[in-house]
Amino acid sequence: MTHQLSRSDAPRHGGWLPDPESVAAWVANLRRRLDEDGDPERHPVMAEFDELLARDAVARMQLERMVAEVPEGPGRPPRHVRDLPDLLRLLNAVLTTAPEFSRDSMVMTPVQAVLDQTTATPSGFAAYRNPAVNAVLEKYLDAWCEHLDSPASLSVIDDSAAGWMSQAAAEAVGIEQYEHDPDDEHWGFSSWNDFFTRRFRDGERPVEDPDDDGVVVSPCESTPYALARDVQHTDEFWLKSQPYSLQDMLAGDPSVEEFVGGTVYQAYLSATDYHRWHAPVAGTVERAFVVGGTYFSEADSEGPEAREPQQSQGYMAHVAARAVVLLRADDPALGLVAFVPVGMADVSSCVLDDGVVPGAHLAKGDEVGRFQFGGSTFCLVFRPGALAEFSVQALPRDEAATTPLVHVRSRIARATREV
Repeated sequence: MTHQLSRSDAPRHGGWLPDPESVAAWVANLRRRLDEDGDPERHPVMAEFDELLARDAVARMQLERMVAEVPEGPGRPPRHVRDLPDLLRLLNAVLTTAPEFSRDSMVMTPVQAVLDQTTATPSGFAAYRNPAVNAVLEKYLDAWCEHLDSPASLSVIDDSAAGWMSQAAAEAVGIEQYEHDPDDEHWGFSSWNDFFTRRFRDGERPVEDPDDDGVVVSPCESTPYALARDVQHTDEFWLKSQPYSLQDMLAGDPSVEEFVGGTVYQAYLSATDYHRWHAPVAGTVERAFVVGGTYFSEADSEGPEAREPQQSQGYMAHVAARAVVLLRADDPALGLVAFVPVGMADVSSCVLDDGVVPGAHLAKGDEVGRFQFGGSTFCLVFRPGALAEFSVQALPRDEAATTPLVHVRSRIARATREV
């Protein structure tokens, strides 16, 4: 049985994807700037789209149709994209931008903003599952990530209204909790991604019960989304209820059988949250790997609401680009524990730390890796009978507005026994 946030009460106001009107206004403003100032030089990676359209008739059909199928009419935001050439023009422009702060919508995910209305069209559902389309999107996102890793992306780390050093942005981020240089031009960060993956100051977010191996802590600063028990080896994760399918989530790893009948806990991160991952338990790494997957594929069972990635989190845990970390816990009652960080929207890179390799021992709370820019979610998978209880704060609520933020390295569950 799965307990998760009501679909209608888990909107895009999770802090990382704004409301449709704000998205439409941002795209319109981007196009206006291009019309007034001219387009930036076409990035070499855009040739990948040209080659795809020239060689793959099915992909070209899907991409053309997904734009044409965006619904119009009273009560709907204006269409973001006029046609496929317009979409490619906007995507090229994004490659020289970095995410801006917005007082009204917190943060803009630029690639998702451009693609937003196309993801929940009939052809969009097909296009974003097409391996050829995802291969090109991966190259595109890698190219954008290079920009976000460069000093050129620091243009938004300033005190302008859309800058992350403005008073409103600083308060939204809670910058006083993080390592930064308040006297430096860009707070001491070397790039946008350096800012996005900022670290907490010493003393912030201490590990709860560090000497109790039976206590499980949150691997991320996150909001609870779902809790499912008696999870199956294989299930129809694409259904409206988005049940978990272990074989698919864990990418066919040999550990799947150990988890059948067990528990999955899922939570999501907002764009202003801390985006590094930490070990949920003390244990030894058995395997750690990154799984290729989709980038903007949504659950078509969600209908029009599928264009809001937060609504498709269970589905995404099975198909999106993600990492899988398998830890053999020091507490034998917990046994093997799986941590699955999942990228959602925009770059969403899943980066494992160099030391997270088979045989490495991790103390509870040790850093494991990080997300780069984009929406993010994660799953923890436990064997049947491993847990005695979940902490009240970690339980999903019926309404997203009442679900508290769970601090990284705070207690979320306890093993069935302590040793």
